[in-house]
Amino acid sequence: MQMPNTTVIGMGTALMGALLYRSLKCMKLLIKAGADVNRGGSLPMTPLVFTTGWGGYTNFVKFLLKAGADPNIPDVYGRLPIELAARRDCKEEVEMLFPLTSPIPTIPNWSIDGIISHAKLESAKPLGGRHLEQTKAVLKSHADQAFRLKDYKLASKAYGVAIDAAPTATLYANRSLCKLLLDDGEGALSDALRCRMLRPNWVKACYRQAAAHMLLKEYKQACDALLDAQKLDPGNVEVERELRKARELMKAHGEADK
Repeated sequence: MQMPNTTVIGMGTALMGALLYRSLKCMKLLIKAGADVNRGGSLPMTPLVFTTGWGGYTNFVKFLLKAGADPNIPDVYGRLPIELAARRDCKEEVEMLFPLTSPIPTIPNWSIDGIISHAKLESAKPLGGRHLEQTKAVLKSHADQAFRLKDYKLASKAYGVAIDAAPTATLYANRSLCKLLLDDGEGALSDALRCRMLRPNWVKACYRQAAAHMLLKEYKQACDALLDAQKLDPGNVEVERELRKARELMKAHGEADK
């Protein structure tokens, strides 16, 4: 009996979640339960593309190949897993993928060393703005979906992967919110400060910083961040409300409002 498409997509998303958590045990259980090793759920990349593209997943690559993952399915740029592994100079993964990968016409020397040499030359070339934007969009989309599903831990991990690929203020702001919802004040503050460094005149960056300080019970610092937000967006109702709350908590804890 064929599983409904929504179930297949859901299991694919869970499979990608197992990768983000680096849980080989969870991945094995999902595949045993019927997850498709060649689908990444809402993320338009296969698990094999993900594991060969990011590094540190050699054991996962080995397992996925044994489980029937197809090494001839490319990423969004048309690059095969063997090329991604070669770009990272991971000879072990290239050796595993080589006998299962169809020869690529653009690589003149179809051998393990030839593939790695070709990949090094290609990796020296810039991907270009359009490719970078596609990467950011793909990774952010997966993180956003996890957030909508209220899986804030997974969303935080996914935003982290997107940040590793191409850090932006929006990604840091989103991960800061995830950490706030996970009661990780220090992590939320760290991301909020990075966000402010990238976009110092962004109200949301100030607001995220203030929220982190509030969680850490640092009410004076929260007020300072909210005052910065107020200067950037006078009359913002949400900022005004949080500023009043922070000032009340300052007074209740005997802090001076200078």
